Amino acid sequence: MLISNVPYIALGICLAGLVWRISRWFLNDIGPAANALSTGRRLAATGRAFLGTLFSPRLFRLIGVFLWEVVLQGHLLRQDRLRWAMHMAMCYGFLLLVLLHALDDWTAPVLFADYYPTRNPFRWLRNLLAALVLIGVLGTIIRLCTRTRTKRFRSYADRLFLLLLAVIIASGILLESSQILSPSIFTEMVEDYMGDDDPEEVAALRQYWVAEMGAALPSSPSGDTIYDGETGQMAHEAYCASCHSRPQTAFLSYPVSRLLTPAAGLMDALRIDIWLWTLHYLASCLALACLPFSKFFHLLATPVNLMARIAGPVATRPPALRPPRRVLGLDACTHCGVCNEHCSVAPVYQVIANATILPSEKLRGVKRQVTGGAAGEMGMLAEGSFICTLCGRCTQWCPSGIDLQDLWKTSRQALIDKGFPPFYDRAAIRAESAAPTPRSTAAGTPPASLGLTDRPETFWDCVQCTTCTSVCPVVAASDDPQRDLDLTPQQIMNLMRLQLKEEALGCRMLWDCVTCYQCQEHCPQNVKVADVLYELRNEACRRGLSSATKLEKSKGPVHG
Repeated sequence: MLISNVPYIALGICLAGLVWRISRWFLNDIGPAANALSTGRRLAATGRAFLGTLFSPRLFRLIGVFLWEVVLQGHLLRQDRLRWAMHMAMCYGFLLLVLLHALDDWTAPVLFADYYPTRNPFRWLRNLLAALVLIGVLGTIIRLCTRTRTKRFRSYADRLFLLLLAVIIASGILLESSQILSPSIFTEMVEDYMGDDDPEEVAALRQYWVAEMGAALPSSPSGDTIYDGETGQMAHEAYCASCHSRPQTAFLSYPVSRLLTPAAGLMDALRIDIWLWTLHYLASCLALACLPFSKFFHLLATPVNLMARIAGPVATRPPALRPPRRVLGLDACTHCGVCNEHCSVAPVYQVIANATILPSEKLRGVKRQVTGGAAGEMGMLAEGSFICTLCGRCTQWCPSGIDLQDLWKTSRQALIDKGFPPFYDRAAIRAESAAPTPRSTAAGTPPASLGLTDRPETFWDCVQCTTCTSVCPVVAASDDPQRDLDLTPQQIMNLMRLQLKEEALGCRMLWDCVTCYQCQEHCPQNVKVADVLYELRNEACRRGLSSATKLEKSKGPVHG
């Protein structure tokens, strides 16, 4: 039958997709120098690097990384224990379900001598793994809804795949529940293993299954109502116990079967168990076929990327190894949004509605850049890329171990080579225009200010302790901050305390700030110093101002 060939078709599509995705690591180009490197050179360099690691002391480090980072997900444990627990539950719950249930025809004979899916502990274990997946999914959704500081972006393909996973788990639970209730399945079992030579024994077994096994069976044809428990138990042990354990241990599907008991007759008449089996079977095959083409490809790409990271930053590797590492990094991204939460320039997105300002969305833009995106998309990517200050916080926090800073530098240079001017050059062009037009947000309205600089309470707690200036790397890099920067962060905060916002708008420090957030993180009064600098910079940009046009006005105020 055609349906019996579906898993082989799905497996073929999955393997072909895996080959296609992995081949892109060696075929696609990121960066100006990548065009000169042939696929053969990249494959040869990767093979040499792999063999060099395999036959060197670095092999022990690689094994350690595999056990800690891949198996135990140590990178997540270091960052967020709750997120680690949710990820482990969802990931390993689903992987073990695939291994011990979906592939039980191949794995069960090797691992278990007496395996049968309706026996314990296998039935209980299947429910436990399904529960882990559900707990992981629910915990992840709650975490995203309650702890997200910046918007998550999900593609329709990702949502459809998650929906497909939900269908697989839900249909599996409902299928087992319907099988517990089904009179037809009981009848088929009796015909296959008992026959009808002893109607009284069959009736006793029927009553035993109603009382002890949870089956929703109609009264016996003879109309017997007396429950002969001993005879029924003996018949069960003789004909059924080798394959069937009591279903009460199925702590997910058994309670559902109790809820469905009133509708058991109708369900059996329609053979809902067959429909649910078909749905569960086809959904699982479809998920297998879609695996290489969804975000869940990171189940392969992320471990490979984490282990490749032991070789060091991408920029320090030989030229032939850099393009594969960069494309691998694009595939390893799970779009979890952690980089967005720690991005230094994420607040700019609230003023300039360009999603590529955020690292996870900028990474999507880089993918489209590699595959040849439209000019409009590349223009948005260019703006988001040049707003980035390359502070390295996204690389530091990325749970997939992606060298994002190298990707930003490389993609930025590629954009410049294609004729996209840096953001600060375009800001200067806008400043020279006679009547600059305010930028619009995604909703078509003028961008709203964050509102920090217009609220006196923003600066009430500032005590002018100079901590923000002391930790500022821009100030530290200057031999004469008064000459090079004209105003320090502490002096800008003092201007804002004195309600001299117009004076602060023209200082050079707004444009020299690298947005590392050191000032805001170290402020003992929790003043949003970096966010204030963002807002001032964006307002100056909207007005068409630059440090040169307002420089003279910044020399007169009280600097504190």
